[in-house]
Amino acid sequence: MHSSDSVTQTFAVSIVVVAITAAGLAAQRGPAGARDDRRGSPASQRPPDTRTPQTYPREQIDVGRTVFAAQCGFCHGRDGAGGAGGFDLTRSTVVAEDVRGDRIGPVVRTGRAAQGMPAFSLSDSDLAAIVAFVHDRKSQAESANGDRRQVDPADLQTGNAAAGQRYFQTACPGCHSATGDLAGVATRYQGLALLQRMLYPRPAPAGRGGAPPRVPQTVTVTLRSGEVVEGRLAYRDEFTIGLTDAPGWYRAWPTSQVTFTVHDPLQAHIDQLAKYTDEDMHDTLAYLQTLR
Repeated sequence: MHSSDSVTQTFAVSIVVVAITAAGLAAQRGPAGARDDRRGSPASQRPPDTRTPQTYPREQIDVGRTVFAAQCGFCHGRDGAGGAGGFDLTRSTVVAEDVRGDRIGPVVRTGRAAQGMPAFSLSDSDLAAIVAFVHDRKSQAESANGDRRQVDPADLQTGNAAAGQRYFQTACPGCHSATGDLAGVATRYQGLALLQRMLYPRPAPAGRGGAPPRVPQTVTVTLRSGEVVEGRLAYRDEFTIGLTDAPGWYRAWPTSQVTFTVHDPLQAHIDQLAKYTDEDMHDTLAYLQTLR
């Protein structure tokens, strides 16, 4: 028995993180994330009204349509009305409250890494054109309800495969190989599914679409005595760190009494979200699409 920690025999515990969530989802929920199911599906409801009506030159909107399709259409659809994995921007509270880019701009510039959206490096004129296009689409949506559509395959065909191969060979060979684990990846995943796996590869837990659990996190805990304990991460909050060791025993300690390091095999993908330029992302996807 262990005297310095609480020891309980248990089954291994997996901590599961759901894959890419749509950017802007939280903004669509009520206070404290409340949801009124009586209101029906989002497509059956009016979009939130624009707080400050705005107009933009037709020329700027047309430029924005082109830039949006190239930079944003792979998730949000060419018309901004959403796709298989991207949020319907015409129903976004962020868009409804935006005044000439003051809310949209920061999201585009910084991204939302935890939700699978990278930061985009755009010129001020291109960003302003995207804002104009999104507001034009929002204005049209306020007068009619529309249905969510699938992403057009053409939305994803904007990268340079040769440039993507060079980027891959620089950024990814520490964990992946085009002739090893990624051989034939484009036959297993196509289109948006491949993009999602590239950006934030956390599969759904077993029982949700049949996908296997994500790769487990491990943790190394060092006790004050100097003893080092390693195992699969089983529990973690501000006060407690817990693991399941090799024999299957659950062990936990107050975080104030130990030092620990959590090892996440997929952390490199999360870190990479902050490094991608929009061009890098398109190019890398184009290269992965050649791995058949």
